[in-house]
Amino acid sequence: MKPKRDFKTLAINIALLIVGSILYAAGIALFLDPNQLAPGGVVGIAIIFNRIFTIPTGTIIFLINVPLMLLAWWKLGFKMIVSTMFVTVFSSALVDVMSVAGAISNDLLLSAVFGNSLVAAGMALIFKAGATSGGTDIIVKLIKIRYRHASTGTLFFITDAIVVISSMFVFKNFEVGLYAVLAMVVFTIVFDKLIYGADGAKMVHIISDKNDIIAKRIMALEIGLTYVKGYGGFTEENKDVILCAMKKPMLPKVQDIVKEEDPYAFIIVSSATEVLGEGHKSHYSERL
Repeated sequence: MKPKRDFKTLAINIALLIVGSILYAAGIALFLDPNQLAPGGVVGIAIIFNRIFTIPTGTIIFLINVPLMLLAWWKLGFKMIVSTMFVTVFSSALVDVMSVAGAISNDLLLSAVFGNSLVAAGMALIFKAGATSGGTDIIVKLIKIRYRHASTGTLFFITDAIVVISSMFVFKNFEVGLYAVLAMVVFTIVFDKLIYGADGAKMVHIISDKNDIIAKRIMALEIGLTYVKGYGGFTEENKDVILCAMKKPMLPKVQDIVKEEDPYAFIIVSSATEVLGEGHKSHYSERL
């Protein structure tokens, strides 16, 4: 049964990478690039360089990512970037191919909203398959190795802000820069909703025969947990149930841990409207 399960998982991940790459490339080639919208990251840099050097945007995305992937290979290992290499090559080629069609819309507002919505949807699928689109994702990951407590959101914001401000000077159009900022906001909202869901926190119950190793790996992520006594109605056996509350960005990591350690584990994920206590919102702040 396990080889069949592994093949199914692999097939699903490959499908996610392909569809995600298509959506990602479509957002860039059909909306952002032809309207000079440079919403941060490697995509924004490529759009700017395209206007300066007249090299196809997809080709520039690939060329920028090559040294970054080599650096990631050196620091993170080859296994970590195989899928990312596939996404980078495939999506970069698609951007150049789709660019031939030109812009679907010349309206800056529509292009900012729909363009980065497609990019966000594509990246969400790519992330769900365990890969990234390369670029600043790799840079931020490497910075986080050295400075563990640096805010990921802040690092992305700084790199994106630099690119957007640069685009205003290169294109000599402040209004286009403002629409690029809007595109960044749209990406953040759409990506966050798709990859993590709409709620602020998640509560997870895990029932498994491998609780010990699963609990150790979850706690290594600095997520607290509690064992709850349970009784199996079908097995008629006593069981320890892992109960943990976490911020929503941590949920995919916890799910991956459980999947790796026990593919047959039973997981219940529910939305937590609010979580108070250490590692979450403080009780004191609620009284202010």
